[in-house]
Amino acid sequence: MFKCSSRVDGAIPVEYQAITQALFPSGGYAEGEGPTVRAAREFAEILGIGADYGRYLSALCPPGAEQAWGGASRVLLEHFQNNLDLLIQKTWVDQADEDRKRKLEDRIPGFISALEQGNLQEALAEFGVILEELAYLFFGAQSHKEDFTEYTLRIDTQMGLFWWYGGKLGRLMNFTDKPALGALLLIGICYLTNF
Repeated sequence: MFKCSSRVDGAIPVEYQAITQALFPSGGYAEGEGPTVRAAREFAEILGIGADYGRYLSALCPPGAEQAWGGASRVLLEHFQNNLDLLIQKTWVDQADEDRKRKLEDRIPGFISALEQGNLQEALAEFGVILEELAYLFFGAQSHKEDFTEYTLRIDTQMGLFWWYGGKLGRLMNFTDKPALGALLLIGICYLTNF
């Protein structure tokens, strides 16, 4: 996963800092804690995907049920894959990077499969690679620079907040709360489906 420098938190517009701090506190999480579903829902609102996010979150995590990526979320995952494939295909890159595009397209089914099997840690790792490669296809070598998130925040606040979120996901590799982890992955899925 690509890194998000700690100084980026200070570049986030003031009106969003309380929500971003709730989602990914600058000091990290206390032992056994992690982001809440409420913080994820509020962050989705900032990204402009709140309605879709809320609808799919309700389908994904009905009260009292085990989290499942089937039914309505299967439709979302199909739309996600179709849109991501389209984004990748429409990206203009040097001939040398065409292989990167093919490899990225090949990763998407593995990510979806991990989700559907309930292996959210594997899905998180796959999603991190997908985001890193997608950022490279969109922004080239700039995506590997320490100020990448600040750069994207200057271009567009919502897009910058999305890449900030992507850079923070690596903090969750040992996080075991499936509903919260699913809620966080759903942010990226909804955002990229609507990108």
